[in-house]
Amino acid sequence: MRMKKTGALVLVATGAVMLSACSGGSLFNRARPDEFAVQRQTPLVVPPDFSLSPPKQGQPRPTDDSLQQQSLDALFGGPQARSDVEKSALGLAGSSEPSIRSTVGDPQTYTVAKGQVTRAILAAPEGDGRDAQTSVGT
Repeated sequence: MRMKKTGALVLVATGAVMLSACSGGSLFNRARPDEFAVQRQTPLVVPPDFSLSPPKQGQPRPTDDSLQQQSLDALFGGPQARSDVEKSALGLAGSSEPSIRSTVGDPQTYTVAKGQVTRAILAAPEGDGRDAQTSVGT
């Protein structure tokens, strides 16, 4: 009886050692190819103009669309034609002045109607915050 148990234990230990050799590393090994980084190759076609020069060595292969653009087109359907309402709104808005960002950022340009209270707050000297108080008007 003891011989059968010893033989079974040796058989199980040998099997465990043999199976441990089959693993390619640890259980949490993530060193494998990224399946989302694969890009579909465009099919080969005969160009209509045979006077094309061959590609330069080391340059990236030109693709129709980048992987990111293909993903956006798959999610959102690509660029769509503008609706009549959108065309009308853009027509009523007119064209913007090319230097609008510089004009709005100019301190002499008033873009918001500032009341007396707002002007007093903006003109107040900067303090250290020690004497700051709040009050709720009723």
